Amino acid sequence: MKKSVLLIFSILMAVTLLVSCGGKEKEKLYVFNWGDYIDTELITKFEEETGIEIVYEEFSTNEEMYLKIKNGGSNYDIIIPSDYMISKMIKEGMLEELNYDNISNFKFIDEKFRDLPFDPNNKYSVPYTWGTLGVVYNPEVIKEGITSWEDLWKEEYKNEILMVDSMRDALVPALIKLGYSENTTDLKELEAARDELVRQMKLVNPIYVGDQGKTMLLQGEGSIFLTWSGEAGQIQANDDKFVYVIPKEGSNKWFDNMCIPKGAQNKEAAEKFIDFMTRPEVAAQNIEYIEYSTPNKEAFKLLSEEVQNNKTSYPDDEILEKCEVFIDLGDFVEEYNRVWTEVKVK
Repeated sequence: MKKSVLLIFSILMAVTLLVSCGGKEKEKLYVFNWGDYIDTELITKFEEETGIEIVYEEFSTNEEMYLKIKNGGSNYDIIIPSDYMISKMIKEGMLEELNYDNISNFKFIDEKFRDLPFDPNNKYSVPYTWGTLGVVYNPEVIKEGITSWEDLWKEEYKNEILMVDSMRDALVPALIKLGYSENTTDLKELEAARDELVRQMKLVNPIYVGDQGKTMLLQGEGSIFLTWSGEAGQIQANDDKFVYVIPKEGSNKWFDNMCIPKGAQNKEAAEKFIDFMTRPEVAAQNIEYIEYSTPNKEAFKLLSEEVQNNKTSYPDDEILEKCEVFIDLGDFVEEYNRVWTEVKVK
């Protein structure tokens, strides 16, 4: 009996020593990103290069991401918010300043995507992608094409219209249609845009959609989709008959950047990840997968000529000049939240 107890004790001690000496838990990096917004092969490549395990989660909107970070209880080391949300998070002290000694590949970011108003000097963010908001449609059904935001209110397109489930983006067509800024802080203008969306609701199929909008369009469950240029690119990669347009009145131009939340547990590993994702060949591979636009000038050179000349991803400057960039609305965002709730409950 004593021998058996001694043997068991010896085995337990050996296991304990093995765990403490050679079985150290792998370092982890927690990444919070948009849905379908990275080539997963690159996650594996980063893990193999660094020995750091990535724990990856997805969000659907900037507001969803913000609330999760703001309310605490999350342990993310990397987040990828958009322009106006970066500005908001900087003002609220929610982001870490970056140590560019660890992000040498920042030198490959094109000058025109640096020092933008939402983060002057790029103290808190490194560009990941950029793009536009527009309309992708099936020309076999929508034979006259889409040229204006007014077209999204045409009765003949009833049940053909898919609207993206994103507050700021969904309000863009209504605000611009009425001649207002997509950053308006005039309550009457905002409520007029709300009324336009409520009026449009009877034409929309089904109500508002997220990532499933791409699949629905490809399966013929709609012929017009308000979405982002990269989503349009993914649709066109599956079926090149689809057309993407920025309506003649202009639209939204946006920038998504990599950031580190305040208090992140693994800041150094996060900066390694940012540096990895801005490596030209890595950035190019990622862009080829996600179909968005790269701010990385050396990655752009690695893309095929067909991709470089793709007007969905890289529209002409005269079109981009008609596009606004979302700004942080401050406390007035509560009015946006209110009217957005009123649209969706109608």
